[in-house]
Amino acid sequence: MIEILESGPFNTVQDLGRSGYRDIGVSASGAMDPLAVRIGNILLGNDENAAAIEVQTFPFSLRFQRRTVFAVTGADGNAHLDGSERLAWCAHIAEPGQVLELRQPPRLARSYIALGGGLDVPVIMGSRSTSLRGGFGGNAGRPLAKGDRIAVGEDAEIAMLPATGLAVVEPATALSDVFPAPVDGVLPIRALPAGEHELFAGDGEAFWSQMWRISSRSDRTGYRLSGEPIKPVASIEMRSHGVVPGVIQVPPGGEPIVQMSDANTAGGYPKIAGVIECDLWRLGQARIGTRLSFVRSTHAEARAVEQAVTRYVDDVRRTSRMVKRALKAMA
Repeated sequence: MIEILESGPFNTVQDLGRSGYRDIGVSASGAMDPLAVRIGNILLGNDENAAAIEVQTFPFSLRFQRRTVFAVTGADGNAHLDGSERLAWCAHIAEPGQVLELRQPPRLARSYIALGGGLDVPVIMGSRSTSLRGGFGGNAGRPLAKGDRIAVGEDAEIAMLPATGLAVVEPATALSDVFPAPVDGVLPIRALPAGEHELFAGDGEAFWSQMWRISSRSDRTGYRLSGEPIKPVASIEMRSHGVVPGVIQVPPGGEPIVQMSDANTAGGYPKIAGVIECDLWRLGQARIGTRLSFVRSTHAEARAVEQAVTRYVDDVRRTSRMVKRALKAMA
């Protein structure tokens, strides 16, 4: 059991999402940085889809009611246990009564708290994720608030953790060869041209060449981008069609919207591009006001990035198991 001591708006319980229900209008939800959730759970010996806490408004703090192993992943640092800073991307042990506090990260948007055994909230439509728009899942369909008490599942591996913790190199560093760093503060995001790209003619090229800024009107449903408006060469009437996270639509005003984790299930705005799946976690860590540019990618490049991420995750999983087997053999 954990008790929430301090929380802001929009901090929720999330796993890897609620797939398979978009045809009846239920969005997938799930973590904005699913890679951070997967790595945190692997470090703790959880199923990769175990529910964690997504923190996007700080400060946030909780109290442990029993001995618990935990990991903070995602954003860059500023996790403290009873006032003592703890390394991110690392599994640690907390004793009963200890307080974990997450302060505002220096650069990134979201931190994730994974707990040994995962958060024990009801499974609805195959997921424990919170759907804020639907008002269900997670913590009774709402953000976490002071005084909430959340059950934690049984942890069978707490005894198999080194006293100094178990850490990994974060993805942005380990995969720096496939995830290009920001240039002059502009985050490059790879995307593929989408179905209605040709409708934009010269403005289609302007989409790729200009810098965009994430607007304050952005949320988990979609990132609205501020920049020089782009518009199709002619007005057309489109039927609503299915959309998924990563789809970039252009409403009549000409400023694109990138569908995110709580993406609408359907929409009628023309689609100019789609973010490659493995770049979505980087977009999910971008703050309001972040400048970004879209880089035209290919299916081959998207597949190569996906394979690199798979190798990284497999390596983390293999190393974690190896360390725990060694500790078990020594016990």
